[in-house]
Amino acid sequence: MVSSAGGPLPSLPAPGFSLGVTGHRCSNAAFRANEDAIAAALEALFAMVAAAAADGTTIRLHALLAHGADLMAAELALARGWQLVAPLPFGPALNRAINAHPESTADAHALLAGAAPAGRDAAARLAAIDGMTARAHVFALAEQDATVTTALLAHAAGEASDFDALVSERAAMAGRVMVEQSDLLVAIWDGAAPQPLGGTRHSIAAMLEQGGPVLWIDASAPEDWRIIRSPEALLAPGPPVPRAEVAALLATLCSPPGADARARAIRFHTEKWHPHSRRRFHAYRRVEAVFGGEPRPLRSLVQRYEAPATIASGSAAPLLTTAHALPGVDARLVEGIATDVLPRFAWADALSTFLSDAYRGGMVLNFLLSAFAIIGGVAYLPLVAPAWKWPFALFEFALLATIIAITGTGRRHRWHGRWFETRRVAEYLRHAPIMLLAGAVRAPARWPQGGETLWPEHHARQLLRARGLPAMAVTVAYLRGVLALIGDAATTQARYHRAKAVRLTRVHHNLDHASERMFTAAVVTVSLYLLMVLGAPHLAEKAAKLFTFLGVALPALGGAFAGIRYFGDFERFAAISEVAAAKFEGLAARVATLATTADARLRYGEVAALAHALDDIVIDEIESWQQVFAGKVISVPV
Repeated sequence: MVSSAGGPLPSLPAPGFSLGVTGHRCSNAAFRANEDAIAAALEALFAMVAAAAADGTTIRLHALLAHGADLMAAELALARGWQLVAPLPFGPALNRAINAHPESTADAHALLAGAAPAGRDAAARLAAIDGMTARAHVFALAEQDATVTTALLAHAAGEASDFDALVSERAAMAGRVMVEQSDLLVAIWDGAAPQPLGGTRHSIAAMLEQGGPVLWIDASAPEDWRIIRSPEALLAPGPPVPRAEVAALLATLCSPPGADARARAIRFHTEKWHPHSRRRFHAYRRVEAVFGGEPRPLRSLVQRYEAPATIASGSAAPLLTTAHALPGVDARLVEGIATDVLPRFAWADALSTFLSDAYRGGMVLNFLLSAFAIIGGVAYLPLVAPAWKWPFALFEFALLATIIAITGTGRRHRWHGRWFETRRVAEYLRHAPIMLLAGAVRAPARWPQGGETLWPEHHARQLLRARGLPAMAVTVAYLRGVLALIGDAATTQARYHRAKAVRLTRVHHNLDHASERMFTAAVVTVSLYLLMVLGAPHLAEKAAKLFTFLGVALPALGGAFAGIRYFGDFERFAAISEVAAAKFEGLAARVATLATTADARLRYGEVAALAHALDDIVIDEIESWQQVFAGKVISVPV
């Protein structure tokens, strides 16, 4: 993956495009009447997808494999060599039993036992489902199978049960998983009245809620295609759109954002690896150490960065050990996390930290050098005759030239922009292992908008897309393991942000006090000189140059401290960390509460929601601090 020195990373994540399909079952009248035309419409759409996708793009179809539109689309996708991913509402055995629609209690028992049903239609449905499931990458939500099985048998026996409600709930959850994974949802729908929870219309609404587009192929008139982009448009979808508009949508969805997105991502992958920080870039962190009240503030601040090649056996080892121990876990997914996701996180984290030191350290150094240049330029006054001013002027010139050099280098190498970009990549990947293990992912339309550069979002999304859903059946025991990982991450992050808030608040106040003391000293100095002018003019004349020097030097230092405080915005960052800490603590409390839930009541949806909450807190925090620093490009301190 990477060399022992840390890098470079060998390649960009493979581009990917994901389709979701939802639609009527074979029992729907419109679907039965237009089955051939619907198949032709899907084939035409899939040809357009293949044309829009760049060479080497991995195309996936996500479907729940219900008997009808799902299986039809799955067959066409497999014929094109696409990957078929099935987020099933139940474990595979229960899924086949339910979707075969057993016609008797005996058939239901037979299906649950893995035997063939007696009914001919049920047997045919079962064969189709089994054949497709065997060819699919299956992520099955099986944690409530025992409850659903009991309801199924009661339902098959004609007894009152909540079977229909349970099936709808499970289908809705699986549909949610499909929607999160999809760039575009294709809906084969007749546009009839609202369907129950988990039906086609519900999946459409879920996609629109996530901000993603829906392509509606009318089951009653398959030649009519409509693009729906908002929940409101679902109520008034408008006329069919020409194929050219669909092709334009597919081209947009398949293309990386921005003309330089790929070039920026390649540069990120081929950056020079720095095993440790550079002392010349430590000015910002030295200010934190000195003014933050840290012990031994003049100690070495050199940081050694964890190499991508060693993170799996280093800081991430406990997480990977826990992941491997999860019951029924997809071992290939864990291996992919260890060899692909975590090294890229380590790479982005180290590179971002290095660039942060360069950018923020450079700006702090500029403020200090500016003050020292002023002080050095007037230091000749109390020390030497005016004829010997030139060495002091030379010293001032050298510092001013250094400021210009630092500023020029920072702008030329885009320290500010690259820090923002690489930090976004690192934070998107920080909790990616937990999200992947939970089968949860941020929906394509829900990623932050990064302003001028969107490649970090595209890059991280493609990396996580390449890993996809785990191939496994989710159980209660598995969910409890993932829940523990979420709780540990939330608690760790809460502690980190609490400590950070305290430290930054202290830095802010101490810088303020230092600046105030400098200005107070300047006022005292000038006042003393004026008193000497009034009371002892001969002494004032002799000390004039010294007092002139002090009257310039003290405000210059005070201004430098004030400038650093303004640039660092320590108080606002402390407030951001306070908010983040409170959110993480709230999340940890939610995890603790859910952990006490009885097995029969623990559902995948609640755990996935907490994984999303963990991810949301991190991304909210990124957006907050980037708003603070967005306009603070490296510059000459004026």
